[in-house]
Amino acid sequence: MQRRQFGYMRREVALIGQGTWKLEQSNRAAAVAALRRGLDLGMTHIDTAEMYGSGAAEAIVGEAIAGRRDEVFLVSKVMPQNASRTETKAACERSLRHLKTDRLDCYLLHWRGPYALAETVAAFDELEREGKILSFGVSNFDVADLEEARAIAGKGRIACNQVLYHLEQRAIEHAVIPWCEQHDVAVVGYS
Repeated sequence: MQRRQFGYMRREVALIGQGTWKLEQSNRAAAVAALRRGLDLGMTHIDTAEMYGSGAAEAIVGEAIAGRRDEVFLVSKVMPQNASRTETKAACERSLRHLKTDRLDCYLLHWRGPYALAETVAAFDELEREGKILSFGVSNFDVADLEEARAIAGKGRIACNQVLYHLEQRAIEHAVIPWCEQHDVAVVGYS
């Protein structure tokens, strides 16, 4: 499995990861087995979010990675309506409980919402100092959003931008990918 440098932490991360959107709608035992098989095959990047089944997908991931946590590059996301400084921290604590782990390798803001980006970044900084997250990033950000996030977080602090990207959805190739390449922000495509 090929790997890529990821974010300012310079971690090696599998190029192909396992997403968990709607995972909780599957047979639980089969979902756990599928995630474990993916790990066996080198797909050690697992992406989830508090939004997915209101934490149910995170719980399935937690079961799947039990005893294998150190093999996994684990990512979760905070919902915009929970992205205030205090609520981001509370959301992270809930995700950690669901995942049965003490840390996330990367924590993302799922998309822009009602709270000032500075509040979310301040919470990410606190979580990072506490060792609960090792890096942070964003999801569904365009170039203007990325510029604002970089201005707030500082140069080299945004690990990634997770965005819709596949053969039929390639709009990010025009501005988002070049911006991310210029500023050393990993692009994580979903769907």
